[in-house]
Amino acid sequence: MAIRAQPWPLRRAGRAGVAALATGGAESAKGPGRPGQLQDETLGVASVPSLWRGVQGIRGETKSCQTASIATAEMSAQARSHADAQVQTEAPVPVSMLPLSRHDTPRLAAFLRRVEAMVIRELNKNWQSHAFDSFEVNWTEQQQTVSCLHTLCYPPAQGQGLHVTSISWNTTGSVVACAYGRLDYGDWSMLKSFVCTWNLDRRGLNPRQPSAVVEVPSAVLCLAFHPTQPSHIAGGLYSGEVLVWDMSRPEDPLLWRTGLTDDSHTDPVYQVVWLPEPRHSHRFQVLSVATDGKVLRWQGVGAGRLQLTEGFALVVQQLPRSTKLKKPPRGETEVGATAVAFSSFDPSLFILGTEGGFPIKCSLAAEEAALTRMPSSVPLRAPAQFTFSPHGGPVYSVSCSPFHRNLFLSAGTDGHVHLYSMLQAQPLISLQLSYKYLFAVRWSPVRPLVFAAASGEGDVWLFDLQKSSQKPTVSIKQTEDGSPVYCLEFNSQQTQLLAAGDAKGTVKVWQLSTEFTEQGPRETEDLDQLAAEVAI
Repeated sequence: MAIRAQPWPLRRAGRAGVAALATGGAESAKGPGRPGQLQDETLGVASVPSLWRGVQGIRGETKSCQTASIATAEMSAQARSHADAQVQTEAPVPVSMLPLSRHDTPRLAAFLRRVEAMVIRELNKNWQSHAFDSFEVNWTEQQQTVSCLHTLCYPPAQGQGLHVTSISWNTTGSVVACAYGRLDYGDWSMLKSFVCTWNLDRRGLNPRQPSAVVEVPSAVLCLAFHPTQPSHIAGGLYSGEVLVWDMSRPEDPLLWRTGLTDDSHTDPVYQVVWLPEPRHSHRFQVLSVATDGKVLRWQGVGAGRLQLTEGFALVVQQLPRSTKLKKPPRGETEVGATAVAFSSFDPSLFILGTEGGFPIKCSLAAEEAALTRMPSSVPLRAPAQFTFSPHGGPVYSVSCSPFHRNLFLSAGTDGHVHLYSMLQAQPLISLQLSYKYLFAVRWSPVRPLVFAAASGEGDVWLFDLQKSSQKPTVSIKQTEDGSPVYCLEFNSQQTQLLAAGDAKGTVKVWQLSTEFTEQGPRETEDLDQLAAEVAI
């Protein structure tokens, strides 16, 4: 419904109407049709419905879409295969035995009687033959070359410029240990060094991360694993101390030490060796040699201490005059020892290498008192029995043959390797291998005529005296820059392994070819002949 509003009659009122509005209509006379004063008034609500909204509400659209129809299909398959097979061997034919009656028994008996003497003679001849002596069946694959299996190092030691001064294999042959120190000129007495071990049988071997590391306050010059305890190792220091560690105790590995007392060495210890106790062969003591001229024997006791049990001293005046020796400098009475090797046939017999260049045959059974003023809690004895023809410089290494009681090798700063018989002063063989120092020489534990030598030119040489007594059979380049090789050791358990340490701080483990691990026929006899021919 629409309501039309009527306009206010302003046109008829004119000016007077305006005035009346202004005064509220006071001046207007009351009468019909005329408004009075303005008053509040409540009127009904007027509403105007919207036609537009109604139209919009009616309008509406519905839309939809449909995809293409989806095709479906059902399929099935069935496969079946069947085969029958059978094999039938031929029926076994029984082996027919000739009837005994078909053999000519008299003729067979006559033949056996006729050849019996000849067959017995040949059997006796074969039984007395030595053609297959020392022959052992080897089912392992033949190795024709010498190859490097591992290159081991300890970067913190290399960062200090330390050398590998000594190497030792443990009793199982699976762990190799090396000592870090310095062998060149200089005062290394306060230089911190290390003893490191690697277990080569451990899965995931890291050649730059040793299995165990021991930090040592002085340079370590020599090592030796215990003969029966795989984790015990003895070491000699530049300071003159001897220590024993248990590498299975990483938190506190030190077992025993000599300390710096009147009994201990006053010069660097160049070699340590484990020896069985005289009355208890299952227990071992440590023997040490040093350039102060003393050879000392130590026993581990309580409170982590090595106690001196026996001592020897090399004095110039008591050396046997087996050969012409250079006179020592005035005032010097002791002869510095640099290396030691014990006989495999006589546990009391040992060879010492000396600073003077001459090897000395010594005995633990010596009873003569040493003419020395060096302090000691036990009487020092003079062990020297025989001196050999000297090298042209200090002897750095000696090695006794494990196959002959009288033969030993020595190597020195003159670049020579000497093969000596303990029965004569002059060497049986003298080999000029280098114009620089030779630092190590070792007999093979399995080949009587094979030995190895390490040179100051970075080479490791393998000799087979059955092939040549003048030149090496194999020459191995240990260091590319010619840095010295200071030490080497054969593995007596895994005989195909040889470890060598050098001035670069590296230990290389070499796998030897079969020719260096398998003993040839009559090799021991050839060694005996070599010793006997020259010794006559």
